[in-house]
Amino acid sequence: MNAALLIELKAWREAGWLRRLDAAFAGFMAELDPQAAPELLLASALLSHLEGQGHSCLDLAVLLSDPDTLLGWNLEGQQRLQAQLQNLAPNVAAWRAVLCASPLVALDAHARIDTRDQANANANSPLVMRGTRLYLRRYCAYERRVAGQVMLRCRADLAGDVGQGAQDVQGAGLNESALAARLATLFPARGEFDWQAFACAVALRSRFTVITGGPGTGKTYTAARLLALMFALDEQPRRLRVGLAAPTGKAAARLKQSIETALVQIPADFDCGLPRADLLGALGAARTLHALLGARPDTRKMRADAANPLSLDVLIVDEASMIHLEMMANLLDALPPQARVIFLGDKDQLASVEAGAVLGDLCSDAQAGRYDAATARFALAATGVALPVQTLDAQGSALAQQTVMLRESRRFGGPIGALALAVNRGDAAAAMALLRTEESQVLRWTEASSAHAVLPLALHGREGAPGGYSRYLAHLSRRPIEGDRAAFEQWAGEVIQAFETFRLLCAVREGDWGVAGLNQAVERALQVQGLLSKSGEWYEGRPIMVTRNDSGLGVFNGDIGIVLRSWAAGPQAGSLRAYFADGAALRSVAVSRLADVETAFAMTVHKSQGSEFEHTVLVLPDQASNTLSRELVYTGITRARKAFTLVSGRSQSFAQALGRRTRRASGLLDLLNGGGQ
Repeated sequence: MNAALLIELKAWREAGWLRRLDAAFAGFMAELDPQAAPELLLASALLSHLEGQGHSCLDLAVLLSDPDTLLGWNLEGQQRLQAQLQNLAPNVAAWRAVLCASPLVALDAHARIDTRDQANANANSPLVMRGTRLYLRRYCAYERRVAGQVMLRCRADLAGDVGQGAQDVQGAGLNESALAARLATLFPARGEFDWQAFACAVALRSRFTVITGGPGTGKTYTAARLLALMFALDEQPRRLRVGLAAPTGKAAARLKQSIETALVQIPADFDCGLPRADLLGALGAARTLHALLGARPDTRKMRADAANPLSLDVLIVDEASMIHLEMMANLLDALPPQARVIFLGDKDQLASVEAGAVLGDLCSDAQAGRYDAATARFALAATGVALPVQTLDAQGSALAQQTVMLRESRRFGGPIGALALAVNRGDAAAAMALLRTEESQVLRWTEASSAHAVLPLALHGREGAPGGYSRYLAHLSRRPIEGDRAAFEQWAGEVIQAFETFRLLCAVREGDWGVAGLNQAVERALQVQGLLSKSGEWYEGRPIMVTRNDSGLGVFNGDIGIVLRSWAAGPQAGSLRAYFADGAALRSVAVSRLADVETAFAMTVHKSQGSEFEHTVLVLPDQASNTLSRELVYTGITRARKAFTLVSGRSQSFAQALGRRTRRASGLLDLLNGGGQ
C-alpha cells in the first residue's frame, strides 16, 4: 500500500497540489521506517506542504473534518485526497494512535511550559505529536520556547505590582502617583479612557508588552512617549540601552523616523532625564531583526542567543505581524532576562511568509481586553480613568494583562479608513459600494479583462491620483551638474522619495497578473514611452528589491533601492550603483555585488508590509487563488495614504477574498493559555 501511496503523492506533486519537497519528505519517512503506516506517510507529506503555507503543524482534527478549507485544493485534488482518507484510520483518535506508535514520532505530553523542547520518547525522531497536532520537531520546539519566554516575561514583575507602588521601570521605587503625574503630562486628560497612556503604563510593569492597532492609532507615537517615560524614570538614564528593530530595512527606517518625530513633539515641560538632543542620540540606529541578532549565511544559528545575549535594556520591535515563529523564538532567547521588549503591530495584517502567525496568537484577546481586577486597579491609578467595563474579565490570562489594543485612528480616516474597516468586518457589499460610488476619487475599482489595464495607472496614475512611476522618472531626468556631490545626494534622495509615492501590489507572484508579469510589462511600457532607457539587466532608474540578507553589504531582504550612475568623481565615477535611503542619509552598493535582487515596479502585498505609499494599486488575479484572503486585501488597502485603486481580473475575486480568513494551524495559543496538550 505504501508504494501505491508514494506514487499517488508524486502524481499530486505533478498536479501542483504538493511541492516536490513534500512528496520527497514522505519518501524519506518511508526510507527511515520501511514499516511506516500509510497514515504516517500521508501526514508527513501534508505536514511538509502546510509548513510551506505558513502553518506550524498539522491538526488531525481539521484534516479529517475540513480538509478542503485546510488545503485549498481544487475539486479534483479534494476528491483524490478523500479517496485516500477513506482507506485509512476512521477518526482522529485512531489516526493519533497509529502515528504515536511509530518510532519516527515522539510524544510531547508535557503540560508544563518550559523554554526547552521537552518532547519525550525518541530524542532523534523527526516528528512530534502534541494532542491532535503533528509537528516537525523544530517547530514544536519553537512554540515551546516562545510560549515559555512570553509567560516568563509577562509574570516577571507582576508580583511587585507597579500599581501598588512597589517598583519602577528599573525596580527602584516608582509609586502610582508619580507614574500618574508623568502620564498626565505626556497624555493630557480628554475625559475618556486613554489607551495610549494605558499602554505606556502596562509596559512598565513586566518584561513583555504587545501594543496592537490599525494604521493611525499611534503605535510608534505611544512607543516614543514610553521611551521618554523610561528615560525620565531611570536613575541613570545615560546608561539605559535601547534598541529599535523591525523585520525589514524599510520598516526599521520608518520606525526610527516615526519615533524621532514623536520625541520632538513631547511637551516641553516633561523632564526626559536627558536633553532632547541626547535623547535622540541615545536611540542609535534601527536595525532589521536579522542584523540585530547577527544572522549568518548558511546557518540558522544567530550570533546573539541565550549564551551570548544582546546588550539591551529595552527593545522596541515594529511590524510584529511579519515575525515568523523561528525568528520570534531566536529573538526572545537572545534578550537578557532583565530586558524589556515591546512589540508593535497590526494584528489584522498578513502574517509572516514563513511558518507561524505569532502576533495573531499573542493578540487573540486584544479586542476583548480581558483585564483582571489587578490590572483594572492599576489602570485607574495610572491614568485616572477606569477601564471600560466590557474589557474586564477576572479570568484574563497573564498575557492579556500585557496586551493593549489602540482603538482610535487619528490619521487613517476618510474613505480609505472606511474601506479598511469594511474589509476587516468581511462586509463585501459595503466595501464594494465604497469602491464604486465614492465621489472624492480617493478610491477606485477597475474591473479588467487583461492585466495590461494596469499599465496606464503604472505610468501616469489616474484622475484624482496622478503620478504613477512617471513622477520618479521626471526627477531622474533632472540629474544635477556633474561633480557637485551635495546636489547629487539631494537629487538621488528625491528620486527615491518620488518612487516611494506609488506602488503596484500583487496577490500572486507568477503570471500576467503577478509580480513577474507586471514588472516586465511596466518595464516595457516605460521604454516604449521613452521614460526609461534599458540596455541590459542593469540600467539607470531600475527599482530593485533585495531578496536575501547580506550583512556584509549591509542590505537585507525587503530593502528597496534605485539604480543610478554614481557621483562623478574618483575611479568609480559614472558606474552603476544601487542607492538606498537610510533615514535622511544614502547608502549605495555597486550593482556587480548584488546577486539577490529583483525589479520592484510591482511587489507582493507581503513584501509591502512596513511601507506606505501615497497611491497604492492592488491587483487581484483573473484566476482563483488560495493566496486571496481578507488579511491580504486589508494589508494592501492600508498601505495607501491618499489614494487606493483596486484592479480585479474577476468580478468575484474581491468578495471571495473578503470571505476567506487566514487561519494558520498552531499550538502556540494553547501553550500561552496554559495547555500543554
